[in-house]
Amino acid sequence: MATMADLDRIALSMPQATKEVSDGRPAYRVHGKLFILHRSRRPDAVDPESGERLDDVLMFRVADLDVKELMLADDRGVFFTTPHFNGYPAVLVRIPSLARLDADELEDLVAEAWLTRAQKRVAKAWLREHELADG
Repeated sequence: MATMADLDRIALSMPQATKEVSDGRPAYRVHGKLFILHRSRRPDAVDPESGERLDDVLMFRVADLDVKELMLADDRGVFFTTPHFNGYPAVLVRIPSLARLDADELEDLVAEAWLTRAQKRVAKAWLREHELADG
């Protein structure tokens, strides 16, 4: 069961990752480029039952729209999108839904988001290092 503390730990373990907090909401960047964001209440993400704007939505960058579609097809319903993100390589996750991911899934989600924004040489070095560690 993944938590926001796990997300924070994993995101900040990525090379050159930084965290900014605005209104208590973290935004994770690498070289100034956003890869994960805790969104503020927006009109495009509302609770289907109450109609209230959701306050617990995380945005994760993904490699491309094909990856996004695969993630949205996950039967667990962890990942979603809104019309605001049509044509944009990102998926949304409600914070309580993190608990439906295991630690490895969250690590992969964060790493993939980071890889979309990291400098190529930094990303290649990280991939080489983790290929050796996994192999």
